[in-house]
Amino acid sequence: MKTYICQICGDAYLGEEKPKNCPFCGARENFMKLGAEANPIVNQKTEVNDLSGRNLEEALGLELRANLIYLCMAGKAKTYAVQAMFKRLAKVELEHAVIVTKILGIAMPTVENQTCSEDEVENFKQTISLEEHASGIYAQFAQEAEEQNIKILFTALNQAEMDHIELIKRYL
Repeated sequence: MKTYICQICGDAYLGEEKPKNCPFCGARENFMKLGAEANPIVNQKTEVNDLSGRNLEEALGLELRANLIYLCMAGKAKTYAVQAMFKRLAKVELEHAVIVTKILGIAMPTVENQTCSEDEVENFKQTISLEEHASGIYAQFAQEAEEQNIKILFTALNQAEMDHIELIKRYL
């Protein structure tokens, strides 16, 4: 068994093969490193300029709201498989929020509860809309970032959100 560590969230995966995506934050395989090679972004001190700070704060709000929306959707799911999928998405979005708080060196803020539809198809459509919005913003934030670690973070978040879109499209 080997230890693979995510370069984005810093969490360890134990297994014989490198996972295709980090099971915690959803970062793609290229961000998974063998334990001795890992130097996760969350463990590095990164000074951020004002623009990156604002972008990280916006990302934090998006991720926390997505977490709560997906928990709501899990509660409305008609099958265990859909419920479990939405719970996993909620955990991934919360992990993204945790990463941002670590980089900014702040406590986790609270956000208002979020609502969702009783209709599962509407929830799938809302998920795609949310993920497309986040993906687009993160692509922009990656381009705007002057700090290499912030550029890498937003690139990884953009890819994870795009992967979520592909997942949800399979349900429609």
